[in-house]
Amino acid sequence: MGFLSALLQRWRGSAATGDPRLLPEAQLTGPMPWVIAIMIAMTVVAAASGLALRNAASTASADLEGGVTVQIVTAAPAERLRQSAGVLKALRAAPEVAEARQVAQEELNNLVEPWLGTRPGDDVEALPIPALIDVRLKGAATPSRLAALRAIIVPEAPSARVDAQAGWLAPVFAAIGAMQWMAGGLIALLAFATISAVLLASRNALGNHRETIEIVHMLGGTDRQIARVFQRSMAFDAAAGGLAGLLLGIVTIVALSRQFAGLGSGMVAGAVLRWPDWIVIAAIPLAGVGLAVLTARLTVLAALRRML
Repeated sequence: MGFLSALLQRWRGSAATGDPRLLPEAQLTGPMPWVIAIMIAMTVVAAASGLALRNAASTASADLEGGVTVQIVTAAPAERLRQSAGVLKALRAAPEVAEARQVAQEELNNLVEPWLGTRPGDDVEALPIPALIDVRLKGAATPSRLAALRAIIVPEAPSARVDAQAGWLAPVFAAIGAMQWMAGGLIALLAFATISAVLLASRNALGNHRETIEIVHMLGGTDRQIARVFQRSMAFDAAAGGLAGLLLGIVTIVALSRQFAGLGSGMVAGAVLRWPDWIVIAAIPLAGVGLAVLTARLTVLAALRRML
């Protein structure tokens, strides 16, 4: 009876405060905090990657929304120059065109020279490189506007090609969208893995304390009071693991961002995290703790209904 009285007194104090000391294991000694830390770190990296890809696509789409490229395709240099001058004059007079400039021949030579394998003594200008005119519309480059531009350009250059700059990157945008879906799928899988780990840990803890739980029930303890003790213990483990996982994920993000920054690509430069993105990333450990606590509570309550 002395043991039962001591257990009852200890239980009442634990149930009133949610103190997990009714469980004999010390905190952070099991694998659960480290499992949650790994899950949170991977989720942080996946979420940051998806957000950075979204920002890169958004930046590139905004830059290219009203961009149009006109190619003057003709082998004769003199004719090419004449057609380019006529097209440029017609475009600048068009009301829907905000800006039109011809790309300098030297700039074109520098762009194609690495792909042609030319040597310093070779004459790049002798090659039939199309003349390019960079056009910026006042709105989006819709099919109807492209058709209107072609109607203006064809009388000056019958063989000219008119292409929306965003169309060139359509496969890239499609690939970015697919990678974003993959990041979202990975986050969902990590959440499912976290739920599974917490479920197994909760059931294992219930099995280890089955005798104590039966005695507590005989002393008047309710399922909700028992569940509160288990979820409080899980909250400590999840909070510690979430903080460690967040720090590990941020270190990984910083390391990856430095590697990609060295590429010097324009689209890569747009793949940055803004302050709303960091708020989302900071909320991931909080969501992980809430998910772990909720899973532990529901698992314990369901198991107690079957156990007793």
